[in-house]
Amino acid sequence: MSEAQRIGTRLVELCNSGASEQAVDELYSDRIVSIEGQGSDEMPARMEGFAAIRKKGEWWFANHEVHAMKASGPFCGHRDDQFVVQFDIDITPKASGQRTRMSEVGIYTVKGGKVAQEEFLYLMG
Repeated sequence: MSEAQRIGTRLVELCNSGASEQAVDELYSDRIVSIEGQGSDEMPARMEGFAAIRKKGEWWFANHEVHAMKASGPFCGHRDDQFVVQFDIDITPKASGQRTRMSEVGIYTVKGGKVAQEEFLYLMG
């Protein structure tokens, strides 16, 4: 099993048990780069550093009621340093109050035994 597959398996396990913040603490590099498909003044699309990523997660959970989340994967290919996880999430953003389902994939790059970059792409349409 590659290092990326091992880390990806653990990430999926933690996310599906409701411990996504533990996944960040356990698996992410101090120099993590996170890239979202969209950004705002409050939450920019690109963030760097462990503290910024923790703050992003805290903001997300403070602003969304999560009814259910399922992580699938990891999907691995020919690169030993990369894996993909699919997330299906049932949420209600607190600002709108409109319950919605969203699907996204996270592309993760591993360096030195930790997640060095995550990039999220959304299912549109």
